[in-house]
Order: sequence, then C-alpha cells, then structure tokens
Amino acid sequence: MAQYADIFVVPVPVEAVDLYRQQAETFVKVWLENGALSCVELEADDVPAGELTSFPQSVQLKPDEKVFVGMATYQSREQRDQVNARAMQDPRMSGLPASFDGKRMFFGGFKSFVGD
Repeated sequence: MAQYADIFVVPVPVEAVDLYRQQAETFVKVWLENGALSCVELEADDVPAGELTSFPQSVQLKPDEKVFVGMATYQSREQRDQVNARAMQDPRMSGLPASFDGKRMFFGGFKSFVGD
C-alpha cells in the first residue's frame, strides 16, 4: 500500500510532446525498476483556467503548451528517498535534452492522509 507520493506538474511545448513522451516512458521505467510502487504521467485533458488559481496558471502556461502531471508512489518517504537516489544514478537519466521549462515546474512529496 502506498503511503507516500511524489507529484510534479510541468508545462510542455506542443512541439516537444513526442520528446517528453519518450522521456516520461524512460522515467516511469527507471523509477519502477528502482522500487517505486507505481509511476504514471498524465496529460491535461479538462483543466480550465481559473480566476485565481488553476493548473494552467500554476505553470504560467503559454498558448502553445500543455500541462502534464507525474506521480510516483512509495511505501514511505524513506523508501522514496532511496528509490530517487538509485534512479538518479541510472545512466538513462543523464544527458536528457530539455523538453520543458524546468523553472516553471513544481513538485513535492506527500504523505498519506486518508484512504489506501
């Protein structure tokens, strides 16, 4: 049962979506091979702009970009730290070309609160 999750949100230029997909497939494979319980990348489909906050506003989305959300789950924060350390040492994670503006990405670790 997952008790911890890493979640991140990124803006991806439409012309870089294919590159981002390749990178996301690598990311998912590397994280699962290194012990994540689950790992998924999600493409925004119904994310209207809000008046004060929204997914598009959160990343300062430009007209030629799409919002993507990624989530990896773990047994604990400690296990997350171990998985991330191993995954970041994986040679497949080095030298990847930028497919999005990392300055507008946001992310965080979340502990389980309610539910399984």
